Amino acid sequence: MLVIDTIKVPNYIHPLTKEAAIYVASHLRDDDYREITEGYGWHPLQAAMYPLEDDAVWFEVPNGKTAGMAGVAPDGQVWMLCTPAIHEYPLTFARESKRFIDRRKEPRLWNIVDKRNTAHIKILKFLGFELGKEIVYGPNKITFIEFSRNGITNSSSIRSG
Repeated sequence: MLVIDTIKVPNYIHPLTKEAAIYVASHLRDDDYREITEGYGWHPLQAAMYPLEDDAVWFEVPNGKTAGMAGVAPDGQVWMLCTPAIHEYPLTFARESKRFIDRRKEPRLWNIVDKRNTAHIKILKFLGFELGKEIVYGPNKITFIEFSRNGITNSSSIRSG
């Protein structure tokens, strides 16, 4: 827990562990599962273990549930995988995600998102990402949308595929 001028602020962002990654992979939201399996052709555990080498975190919500994991590869490729717990505390999850993104120092964050994953598209817009063109991607030729956020904001003193 962080203490700011005698106000205690809970810390819901933690360094990603193998255990948290396995939990998230085993409890993905339906849209995240579909994006990983249909869009990339990956097994969820494969997707969850891949980013352990990135600068990655896992999120919890006030009831102690694991809400998801996110990270940034060295080239600025940002990603996120979520569990249904994000819907139990959507404002907390959104604020914590913003805190993670706003602390990034990369000049550009980018990736693609499955067009059907409306919850991720909504959070990307909230986080200040611009949506780009639609592309057909992956083994099943799924429509994805490019997204990016330029510049270092650092406004606070957060590879969705």
